[in-house]
Amino acid sequence: MKKLLLFTLITFLFSCFSNKKMTTNNNVQKSTIPISQKETAGRVANQGHRGCRGLMPENTIPAMIKALDLGVTTLEMDISISKDKKVFLSHEPFFNHEITTKPDGSFIDEKDEKNYNMYLMNYDSIKKYDVGMKPHPRFAQQQKMKVVKPLLADVFASIKQEMMTRNRPYPFYNIETKTQPATDNIYHPAPDEFVELLMKVIKENGMEDFVIIQSFDFRTLQYLHQHYPTIKTAMLIEDYDNRTLEAQIKDLGFTPTIYSPAFVLVNKSLVNKCHQQNIQVIPWTVNDKTKMIELKVLGVDGIISDYPNLFNE
Repeated sequence: MKKLLLFTLITFLFSCFSNKKMTTNNNVQKSTIPISQKETAGRVANQGHRGCRGLMPENTIPAMIKALDLGVTTLEMDISISKDKKVFLSHEPFFNHEITTKPDGSFIDEKDEKNYNMYLMNYDSIKKYDVGMKPHPRFAQQQKMKVVKPLLADVFASIKQEMMTRNRPYPFYNIETKTQPATDNIYHPAPDEFVELLMKVIKENGMEDFVIIQSFDFRTLQYLHQHYPTIKTAMLIEDYDNRTLEAQIKDLGFTPTIYSPAFVLVNKSLVNKCHQQNIQVIPWTVNDKTKMIELKVLGVDGIISDYPNLFNE
């Protein structure tokens, strides 16, 4: 009888140990293998504008990580090019007076900001400027911290590291090319060189399936479509653009993946016309919860916001 009880006890303990080991292994797998993006199909894409500009310094790694904390499905960002051909995050090709602190601790005057042309500076010089400590005049909730304009490659690396510990789908990257004809080879390369420099970083990091390239400058999208036709594209539209959707697509020369207008342009007719052509509609930049709800009712496929915390309210 004693032998039977001892055998039963040993069997029970071994069973508990095996189950605990199996559970531990499953947890490891969940923390290192990303959920398929197919699991997000049919949901409205929540995009954090410049990461989450309303809450953190724009276009910085901390802003991107905070946006992930808030559950965004897409990280929106802007790209500029340095003198030594480095691809880094910045909305302007110069140091914006609203966010910049010079290496000596002083600020940049608005009248002088365009003289701080980063296309004429090597990246080693650019990263000496702080873009997170100066209080932002338009975003009072923005957390202040010492931070620099990061390389796109470093953003990819940081997000990949973050995703190793998150049980959620990998985000997309909605990357804007900051070009315009008037400033070619003055503040940035011409479209062909700009796109090639950007695509080199994307390919080196294996991110082709995770990026969307957006632009107001149709030239970069046209070059991209011709040379990299599998990359998703987003046609950005200003609020003062009075062309019809048909005229805009004709000027672009091909059907984009996404139509991304200022949110004031969106109505049910526009959404229906885009969906009939298999084009997604993702308006920018929506910072009001009521407007977000209105746009979702209209059937938009995503929303870009400075305050991605609103998506969770």
